Amino acid sequence: ALVPAWVPTGCRSGVVEVERSVTVVLGQDVVLPCRYRTQEQEQVVQVTWLKRGPAGQSAEVAVLNRQHGE
Repeated sequence: ALVPAWVPTGCRSGVVEVERSVTVVLGQDVVLPCRYRTQEQEQVVQVTWLKRGPAGQSAEVAVLNRQHGE
């Protein structure tokens, strides 16, 4: 399963909307739909996607950072 990294507990944040599952064909590109609804005065500077394995381990798949590029 691919999931976006979450904001630490206690931080004020908006709402993340993602598809429950995404099916792809091995070797083809995939779109990871994600919509983030910000709170007032909030600015998103980085989005990180993680791949969660069957044992719960996580591996970073993609990072988008406005300041440093993709």
